[in-house]
Amino acid sequence: MPTRKEHLQIDDRTVAVSNLDKPLYPDGFTKRDVIDYYARIAPFMLPHLADRPATFVRFPDGTDKGSFFSKNAPRGTPEWVRTATLPSPGSGQDRDTIDYVVVQDAATLVWAANLAALELHVPQWRVGPRGAVHAPDRVVVDLDPGPPATVVECCRVAVLVRDRLGPTAVAKTSGSKGLQVYARWDAGDSRAAMHDVARELEADHPDLVVSTMTKSIRGGKVLFDWSQNNPAKTTVAPYSLRGRARPTVSTPVRWDEVEACAHADDLVFTAGQVLERTAQYGDLFAPLLA
Repeated sequence: MPTRKEHLQIDDRTVAVSNLDKPLYPDGFTKRDVIDYYARIAPFMLPHLADRPATFVRFPDGTDKGSFFSKNAPRGTPEWVRTATLPSPGSGQDRDTIDYVVVQDAATLVWAANLAALELHVPQWRVGPRGAVHAPDRVVVDLDPGPPATVVECCRVAVLVRDRLGPTAVAKTSGSKGLQVYARWDAGDSRAAMHDVARELEADHPDLVVSTMTKSIRGGKVLFDWSQNNPAKTTVAPYSLRGRARPTVSTPVRWDEVEACAHADDLVFTAGQVLERTAQYGDLFAPLLA
């Protein structure tokens, strides 16, 4: 059956889309729904994507049919989509490069959604207008619960992290089972600094926090993953969908919500709920923006 193509006018761009009625989530959430979500969340999401090379996680046949990571801009990328040619992480060779997409506008976000790029991941640093890689401007702590611990325990650790990172600290769900805390950063080696904080909290709260990946010691505790500040790594962007059974979102949350969290499902939000939250609260990640 031939692919049915349509065209959407997004600001001053015309974006080709196709197969809009194709379900991408088992609950029936379609590509049309994905595109609608990203078009509507764009004003809140784009400031956190700007100038950051994006990695897409694409689910062309739906979240129950597998996925793949996409770093290179695919063949047929429109000429108006910004790209940045950068060394491949860890290669150490300038000749080993990747042509990353940099999501600067709503049209690019919708174009990516049409590729079934449900998840967008970005680093903690930016690229300049001429492609220069800047120093990290934010720090991230990824809190991952080891069963039977849940996001409830992550919230307890997040409050401890907030008190270390200061007034720009913000929190968001991972969109899966964990929690992430970010803050603006201009104080040098963020990875080493967060490693120090992780070890301090582990020493002060040994029944709650672990700072190493060793699975055998993580049961019932929260992994303080400081390694996400490695410049070669990315984290899921604020407001990104996740490729789960439902269209859950990596959702910015208020600190009073974090402090009050008592059940694992207290901080689970789907696309429609996130749109309602932004209408009510605005961008809860705005403190990260300069």
